[in-house]
Amino acid sequence: MRVSWVLTVLSICLSALATAAGAEGKRKLQIGVKKRVDHCPIKSRKGDVLHMHYTVGVEAELLDGKLEDGTEFDSSLPQNQPFVFSLGTGQVIKGWDQGLLGMCEGEKRKLVIPSELGYGERGAPPKIPGGATLVFEVELLKIERRSEL
Repeated sequence: MRVSWVLTVLSICLSALATAAGAEGKRKLQIGVKKRVDHCPIKSRKGDVLHMHYTVGVEAELLDGKLEDGTEFDSSLPQNQPFVFSLGTGQVIKGWDQGLLGMCEGEKRKLVIPSELGYGERGAPPKIPGGATLVFEVELLKIERRSEL
């Protein structure tokens, strides 16, 4: 009977550890403001057309946690060609639709986007492996707001 009790307690402890590790393993979107603007007459919202500059890299996974490896694999800056899209309409990854809300023209942000809000477990081969955390540096150049009816 004593062995059965010890096994039950051990099983409960292992289950609790697995649950905690699973919750800890699921990361959240991180938004850091790198440059604020003084005058901000409008902030980005769902439906706005945004003109953005961006640079993106992948976070490398180490045994003891996560570390940015600095691997840049895409940027709009060398071509000086802003990326233009409609916010909140599914044209971009979920991490952008969420992380770019409330931005001002001229503002710069750093977004650390977990794979669940990026390209998921499949990734976007060959540049983005499955389960990759993406690190974006973004600058909002222009907001086009559709006139309300």
